[in-house]
Amino acid sequence: MSREETQNEEIVVTEEDTVQNDLNATETAVVSEEPVEESEASSSEPTHSEGTANADEPLDEEANEAIANLKKHDAAVLLITKTRHIVSDTEKQLDACKLLLQDDLKSYEEAKDSLKRHALDESETLLEELGFSETTQEDFAQEHEAETVEESTVVFEAKEEVPPFEVQDVSSGKFTSFLLALIGGFVSFAALVFVATEKVGVTLDVTKVPDYETASQVLGWYATLFGGKPDLFLGGGFVAVVTLLVMALIYGLRVSSRAKRNLDFAKRQLEEAQEYAKLKGNCKEQMDRVDAHMNDAIKVLKTYEVVLQEQNGKLKRILHIEGVQERSDDYHEKSLIEMQDTDMLIRAIKNFIATPMSEEGKLSGKSTMFLHSAKSKLQKFLDRHY
Repeated sequence: MSREETQNEEIVVTEEDTVQNDLNATETAVVSEEPVEESEASSSEPTHSEGTANADEPLDEEANEAIANLKKHDAAVLLITKTRHIVSDTEKQLDACKLLLQDDLKSYEEAKDSLKRHALDESETLLEELGFSETTQEDFAQEHEAETVEESTVVFEAKEEVPPFEVQDVSSGKFTSFLLALIGGFVSFAALVFVATEKVGVTLDVTKVPDYETASQVLGWYATLFGGKPDLFLGGGFVAVVTLLVMALIYGLRVSSRAKRNLDFAKRQLEEAQEYAKLKGNCKEQMDRVDAHMNDAIKVLKTYEVVLQEQNGKLKRILHIEGVQERSDDYHEKSLIEMQDTDMLIRAIKNFIATPMSEEGKLSGKSTMFLHSAKSKLQKFLDRHY
């Protein structure tokens, strides 16, 4: 074997060992980091229950300024609207990112299919015809410890780590408060009438409306509490005022209490939406990395297609001029180097193609390393020829 061939093989061996060591280190790092990432995701995942978030946590300055001069319910409605905008914008950005990934996947599949049809399949066929795969390929693979990865049908599969955020509206509670006020007013009126009947010693027939004389006797008793004579209008007015005051008190307290709860809930939900947007932003960053990885991969596939087409021309020349030799030593020294280079490129790009780009919804460390290996082998090949 010549000095040039020996140097060529030494370069390939060194590069293979380096990439394999880097790949092993990356796999170890990915395994060690996964529990931490899962723990962080589980601890920071937002929930919708009213008791999970701290209502005393300060809102951002913009939100505080927006609700400073508003009533509590109006402030709650405004915060709910802001929450809805945050969630909507987050989902739109993520959907746009997913559409971009779909376009990238389509372009990647087209580039991969073109590589196979126009170069890769023919390269493997030519090596088989030259007998390289039957004779020298086995020894060559053992020397370089080349790993052949079985191709996966899944290129990238996103993992939905954060469930969708559903924005909950708030109700003023005015209608139910009005119903409760009516009930409270009726009970108050009935109690006042009952007290008056006990004082004047009259028994009312609840099945019919009392006559004027009975009503004057019962309701007029309340006028005597102020030192006057029994009077239907004064006593009836007092009962009506007390009943209305009870109704207004019930209505006001319940609406006010509901408004305060609504504002507290709106604040918590806004904080959860902001945390949700942050977590979804992390998902988008992962997709952006995959997008950059795919674009890089598409360029590499196209370059490999051109290079392998050129190598196929050389293999056809060897096959035409030298024919099929029984032993690898019978081929010309430069011809054998061309076959070894072609096989090296085939193995590098096939290992990358066979490796899914995602691992548990994130960019796979193996895919990154195999892409680096394919680019490295390609660059070393080009450096030797240009």
